[in-house]
Amino acid sequence: MTDLLPEFSHRTVDAEGVRINVRIAGEGPPVLLLHELVAGRAGLEPILAAVAGLTGSPARLIDARLRVALRADVEGRVARARGPADPRWPAAPLEPAGAPALWLEHLGPPSLLAGMVLDQGAFAAREVLRRTRGVSRMAPATFPDDPAAVEVLLDSDASEDDRRHAAGLLDLPEDATARAVAPADGAATIVTADKASNDGTARRWEGSGRGGFGPIVTLPDLPRSWAQARTALRFAAEGTDDDPGPSTVYSEELGAVMLLAGGVDPASPPADVRALERAARSGPSVLRTLVEFTSHASLRLSAAALFLHHSTLTDRIAAIEHDLGFPVRDPQGRLRVQTALAVRRLLHPAD
Repeated sequence: MTDLLPEFSHRTVDAEGVRINVRIAGEGPPVLLLHELVAGRAGLEPILAAVAGLTGSPARLIDARLRVALRADVEGRVARARGPADPRWPAAPLEPAGAPALWLEHLGPPSLLAGMVLDQGAFAAREVLRRTRGVSRMAPATFPDDPAAVEVLLDSDASEDDRRHAAGLLDLPEDATARAVAPADGAATIVTADKASNDGTARRWEGSGRGGFGPIVTLPDLPRSWAQARTALRFAAEGTDDDPGPSTVYSEELGAVMLLAGGVDPASPPADVRALERAARSGPSVLRTLVEFTSHASLRLSAAALFLHHSTLTDRIAAIEHDLGFPVRDPQGRLRVQTALAVRRLLHPAD
């Protein structure tokens, strides 16, 4: 196989003992590698590894009809794909107007290079499947990103048998651990995760809008994770001047603050929230200043986050304290501001 591959200089991926030198950019068309793999009658794993290496994103190939479910990381390690694909990932079908089958684990539109590699990778995978897998081997179509199966797994009223069946449709083993994710503008999502390591969920959602994340649990406990994900979503901010703060919120990081979600009366906002609204009317930077000031350990760090000199921030905080009617530079005042900001978000949900 290596005799059939062009020499690309910057990255090496490995699939089933086949080492593939992948050049990311700058020395000729990277899709040449995929054409060489097809010409060399390579299998699916080297093709998927090349797609991941060229794009810098993990890649999945899922075709339930042919019982194909593979995932390659950016180092070229290929394993069986677990869990559903995120419908927001860039994807390409294997057939014109077909269902998405080749996915890049990356949110947002692909770059020109990634889009080109994705299309060529789908073509290469289709050629391999046509060559190696006949119609007689096709199974009934059950797709690992089936929204109905996700719905069943998150439904506390679903029977144990129905939830076990749904987990099978999503290709989730019985001993899997996962967290539920509640995007503000998308369908419920289940993300497989390992309690012993950082699952990188927030990084994957970066730039995709508000999202609430439930705790990592076993499959039978996913309804609880889903309930907490929806509560966490209520604390997620838009990231604008009128609604500053983190757009991705983990329920386990909220702790006892989650109790606020069940005790807020929109008809009677607390006095501190009314004071916050009053202070916010004095300028567009008030709320963001308070968020950054109460989120950092020192005045200088807060000033750096706001791109201000620390003396300027001191003057701004003094003016805000006058409008609020209470100090914010002591621990009690910071807690009052943080609580008021959280309650304000609950009273004015962005979604």
